[in-house]
Amino acid sequence: MGEKKVKIRSLTSKDLPAIIEIDRKVLGLNRPEYWKRKIELSEFRPPLASLVAEIDGKVIGFILGDVSGWEFGVPDNTGVIETVGVHPEFQRKGIARLLAEELIRSFRLNGVQTINTLVKWNDWDLLQFFHALGFKRGHRINLELDLTG
Repeated sequence: MGEKKVKIRSLTSKDLPAIIEIDRKVLGLNRPEYWKRKIELSEFRPPLASLVAEIDGKVIGFILGDVSGWEFGVPDNTGVIETVGVHPEFQRKGIARLLAEELIRSFRLNGVQTINTLVKWNDWDLLQFFHALGFKRGHRINLELDLTG
């Protein structure tokens, strides 16, 4: 990252505008209500389950995680990575990796033994990212029902 120091810290409700902006720049969508709900829910999660990366006080990335409460038979010592977002100007500079490694460290310190995430089958960049962190294909199968056709 050059001379600028990246700081990883817990996400707070004050980070909402920056997260909305990152999402808009990455996906081209403006979803303030979606992110408001997600961040409100993150306040009820275990400590350090949702993080932001910042440089000079500006949020440049985020990661949202959670710990299972036995939903779908998943034990309560299982963590979940829900989403990762990095501002386009800071992508491919190790920000997502810093966020993921800190979240993994936090999960480990809080008794999590397994971490799950969902990735599109053909999203090679994201698959490679998680593979580089040590993720492997899990024991569950994602099922879906298309209601449009």
